[in-house]
Amino acid sequence: MELKFDVNEYLPLRDVVFQTLRQAIITGELAPGERLMEIPLAKQLGVSRTPVREAIRMLELEGLVVMIPRRGAEVARITEKDLRDALEVRCALEELAVVLACQRITPEGRERLKAACIAFREAISTKHVPSIVDTDIAFHDAIFSATQNPRLITLTHNLWEQVYRYRVEYVKDFSYHDVLVTEHDAITNAILLGDSQMGQEVMRRHIYNQEAIVISNVHSKSKSKEAAREQ
Repeated sequence: MELKFDVNEYLPLRDVVFQTLRQAIITGELAPGERLMEIPLAKQLGVSRTPVREAIRMLELEGLVVMIPRRGAEVARITEKDLRDALEVRCALEELAVVLACQRITPEGRERLKAACIAFREAISTKHVPSIVDTDIAFHDAIFSATQNPRLITLTHNLWEQVYRYRVEYVKDFSYHDVLVTEHDAITNAILLGDSQMGQEVMRRHIYNQEAIVISNVHSKSKSKEAAREQ
């Protein structure tokens, strides 16, 4: 594994290490349950153990890392409780955004939303997970931008960082891609028509379909690991 380490002269070294490890965790480069050993990480990043240790403590405070007795630090696993908690909040914010977007979207906002919907469909056709995730974020960002509510946008951006790992997980399931495109198309059409009720219904289904996909994948991985241990 090659961690991308960009030194920033304006940030303390521990913060640069923190951002590097954090990005690797939320993108799945460092997998749930993977151990974070100070010496190997320090060697790979070309730093001493101290900023690595401090960064791991910061990640623990964010809930991205847990300390396991006699094992040390490891990447926090994705749990059903964490997923449901995060998606309950996300669903409420996304439904509100659809309602406000139906009321407030400008001509420029309409074009941005349509372009984002098309870009997502094109990314899906590539099967390139990072591109799909990026265009999915851009699509939902276009909806929130259309609300013209800066506070709502800020709240949502903070939450998106917490659910990024879940986004990556459901996008990895290629069998669900056609459904994602259909849902995005339906949400776009509802907003362009100003149909807030339809938009809310589709958005709610869109978010909770993601929950079902991620939970199913988590269960599948858990069963695979159990089977491997029994062999």
